[in-house]
Amino acid sequence: MRNQTRPALLGACAAAALAVMGAGGWLAIAPRAAQTAQAGVAAGAANRLAEGPEFERCVALLRQDPEAARAHATAWEAEGGGEGARHCHALALLAMGEPARAAQRLETLANRSEAASAARAAVYAQATQAWLMAGDANRAYGAATLALTLAPEDDELLVDRAVALGILGRYREAIQDLDRALGIEAGRAETLVFRAAAHRHLDQVEQAARDIDRALALDPLNAEALLERGILRQLRGDSTGAREDWERAIQLAPNSATADLAAQNLALNEAGPARR
Repeated sequence: MRNQTRPALLGACAAAALAVMGAGGWLAIAPRAAQTAQAGVAAGAANRLAEGPEFERCVALLRQDPEAARAHATAWEAEGGGEGARHCHALALLAMGEPARAAQRLETLANRSEAASAARAAVYAQATQAWLMAGDANRAYGAATLALTLAPEDDELLVDRAVALGILGRYREAIQDLDRALGIEAGRAETLVFRAAAHRHLDQVEQAARDIDRALALDPLNAEALLERGILRQLRGDSTGAREDWERAIQLAPNSATADLAAQNLALNEAGPARR
């Protein structure tokens, strides 16, 4: 199920795909790929395209000095480093703030690799996240779909594709993927928050509220869930409750995209009636 077919990303955090009141779309998240740049890939051999000391050295460099990691990967590839060198090179580009170049390399690598399905799905997952960072939801959707052909029961891949669908305004399809993800891993607050946001965009406020209640029962300190509950409260005319939720979200996740959204919503709340 969870993390069976994709890399675990050190320092990865649940990221929200939530709308600001008045902005109309999902927030194009800071997805887990942001931490890929620091973390490399997980230790499990089933999720890797390469093993050995050169790959381990490259992964270590990714955490410390991405430019050095890219230089190492380039030299290693020239010496016949193959897929391991190309994978590390792509992750180094991501760490250096070049997500579109990284995404293209990751997707090409997964397309051409002869590795096991689990490893290829993991690389497609990284490409998905990198395309999201690059602001290309269509390419992210395509990469996630390719990953899911290899790992159809990966709940995190389903969530990633749902995020891309939400950015594209395809909320009903996003809910279908999130339903599937929750059928595989029911206890993930992040997935419930995503589904609540999708329901809200379809004016299904009661369904959204149920999902947020479940998310906060699982994780009472989830800043993204509090942000979304505040939006729902504002839509129901509870400005005081909305303000409390947004202030709490800022306290829990300062200096984050979630805090920025909460602050924007607080400003809109002070300025006048709720807008969508």
